[in-house]
Amino acid sequence: MTNAEILEVALAQSALDAGCAPEDFFAAENVFCEPPTAEAVSAYIKTPIVCRLVSYGRNVVASCDARLQDAVKSYLEKLEHPYYAFETPGVFRLNELLAPHGIQARYQAEFFLPDESAVFSARPTCTYDLRILGPEDFRNLYIPAWSNALCKERPQLDVLGVGAYDGDELIGFAACSADCARMWQIGIDVLPEYRGQRLAPALTNRLAREVFERGMVPFYCAAWSNVRSVRNALASGFKPAWVELSARPTTERE
Repeated sequence: MTNAEILEVALAQSALDAGCAPEDFFAAENVFCEPPTAEAVSAYIKTPIVCRLVSYGRNVVASCDARLQDAVKSYLEKLEHPYYAFETPGVFRLNELLAPHGIQARYQAEFFLPDESAVFSARPTCTYDLRILGPEDFRNLYIPAWSNALCKERPQLDVLGVGAYDGDELIGFAACSADCARMWQIGIDVLPEYRGQRLAPALTNRLAREVFERGMVPFYCAAWSNVRSVRNALASGFKPAWVELSARPTTERE
């Protein structure tokens, strides 16, 4: 799968998640659309969508309730660059505009897609035994130590993993969730005493290659402030692709 094909798959999914067309992410102007139904979006997206901003770098695509569109348009039209929409002090202004509606910015993240040549050429190595794991191996792993790799809220979507073992002990674990029709999201955990040995990139990279072999596109998500996670994405052969910001009701519990 080429990088162009990988991007095409990601744009098609992002369009479904936003309720727009794939080409809208590269429009000269910002695009505003009604949110799609909960059944139409990726599993990682909290629904129902109230206000969600997405950018692949060219513009901002905003999926928001009709009652919020004027406020969001007012926010975006005053920004010189798309990326200003996802950082302070801009987000403070967005919160001011959304506050009368009982909404506030809640989640922000950067998403990474694999660079096909980098994923298959990097191949970070480690000195521990790596094993391919499947759902039948996950049953006893829904514990805090592996909470980034697996999602106990939707275990039926956890489809594939790679574990690093020191003897019989699982010390590092990367797994992916079938969050989208053609894309699987990778999460990674390493036990604290084993960190700093490049286990994370070895596991993430190996899992990404396994995902490709199954005809799917792996993707990776990190908070901007999680420097270690961003470094892992880059070391594993991934590159930044898009960013998201979601606003939710102020009364909603985490």
